[in-house]
Amino acid sequence: LMNAQAVRNYSNEFLNIGVDAAALGMSKAVVATANDVNSVYWNPAGLVGIEDYQGAIMYASYFAGIANYNYAAFAMPIDKESALGLSLIRFGVDDILNTTELIDSQGNIDFNRISLFSAADYALTITYARDLIFKDLHFGVNAKIVRRTIGNFANSWGIGFDPGIAP
Repeated sequence: LMNAQAVRNYSNEFLNIGVDAAALGMSKAVVATANDVNSVYWNPAGLVGIEDYQGAIMYASYFAGIANYNYAAFAMPIDKESALGLSLIRFGVDDILNTTELIDSQGNIDFNRISLFSAADYALTITYARDLIFKDLHFGVNAKIVRRTIGNFANSWGIGFDPGIAP
C-alpha cells in the first residue's frame, strides 16, 4: 500500500498576500469585519456595507525591491441592498535579463543581444454583494480573471469565483 501525500499547490499564490495596511496590521483577521472597498479582496459580502463611492490603492515592494505588488479597487452602492466592486492586482518582477541570445551561432559573446522581460501575475476581480432576506445577513460573490505572463516565453489565463457570507 502506498500512502497518499498532500501536495502543495502554489498556483496564484500572489492572491494570498493581502491588501489594506489596517488589515495587514491585524494579521489579516478582517474577513468577518470587512465592510469597505477592500471587501472585494477579503470577503465580497462585506461590500454591501458601503454607503458611497470608495476607492483604494496600495503599493508594496518585496525582496529588496525586486518584486512589486500593486492593488487598485473601486466600489459603489447600487441601491440600499446591493453594491458593486472592481479591483486589479499585479504582482511582478520587471527588467529581468534575457541572456538566451547572448552567444551567437559562432560562439561570440555580444552583450547587445541581451534584452529585458517581465514576469507578472494579474487578477481582475468583479464583485457583487447583496442583503439576503434574513435580517443582517449579506451575500457576495467575486468573479476573477487571472493572467500570468513571463515575457514572450509563456502566458496563461484562468477564472475563478469566490462566494462569501457576512453578518
